[in-house]
Amino acid sequence: MSLTSFAPAKVNLYLHVTGKRSDGYHLLDSLAVFPAVGDKVTVSEAASLSLSLSGPFGAALEGEADNLLLQAARSLAQDSGAALALEKNLPVASGIGGGSADAAACLRALCKLWGVQGADLPALALHLGADVPVCLRSIPARMQGIGEVLAPAPRLPEFGMVLVNPGVAVPTPSVFKARRGGFTPAPMLPAIWPNAAAMASALKRCTNDLQAAAITIQPVIGEVLATLSTLPGVLLARMSGSGATCFALFATPAEAEAAAAQIPQESWWRWGGGLYQPPQTGL
Repeated sequence: MSLTSFAPAKVNLYLHVTGKRSDGYHLLDSLAVFPAVGDKVTVSEAASLSLSLSGPFGAALEGEADNLLLQAARSLAQDSGAALALEKNLPVASGIGGGSADAAACLRALCKLWGVQGADLPALALHLGADVPVCLRSIPARMQGIGEVLAPAPRLPEFGMVLVNPGVAVPTPSVFKARRGGFTPAPMLPAIWPNAAAMASALKRCTNDLQAAAITIQPVIGEVLATLSTLPGVLLARMSGSGATCFALFATPAEAEAAAAQIPQESWWRWGGGLYQPPQTGL
């Protein structure tokens, strides 16, 4: 028996650093959405636990001593076996939650494969990483705390998104260390945005508080943002998470797909389209 779970990218439409806990963890406020691009996690019955890697970015993970998927499997059932296969389509360490989404997809699939019931998946997810809880459901959500406090997102209109990664890694701890300035209050969000233009206009009043710091570490992020800002029909361009992936918003998925094809830098990873729609199967 084999099951495949899709692990969509997570994009932070804004990211405010609102404070800092006594243990050093930063408190955040963010609106997360999930575009229809991501990795695939396949789990199969096996006597022992193993992991195989494929996809355009799979080789980047081959040197990891203990991949997050293996950690997720052991956290769910310490002594159970399964053959895990990760098709890595998203750039590694790129600010769009790839590893977190993979871990969440692994938990979803293994729960079905192993018939696990009653597990506290949000708690297990948080233990694996601050972004894993929001990736469990892969639907738009507002994230607060260190990522574990989740609330419904405003009702979102149809819109399109372009993602671009210039092929550089930006370690999250380095970005937080380089960040300057104080804290940013959490914004007031409406219950609904009537259209993509209204949503983008409201988001322009928000920020990504890590963007400036990430650009000091990898100036090419500024080049990506400048390129996205010149695309026809662009409504907003911003960095996601701690970088280096940046996004641009458009009125429709078709406009985003067309805009992505116009980016001249062939070495940059890019994608254009709309939001992911989770299947009713839960995978």
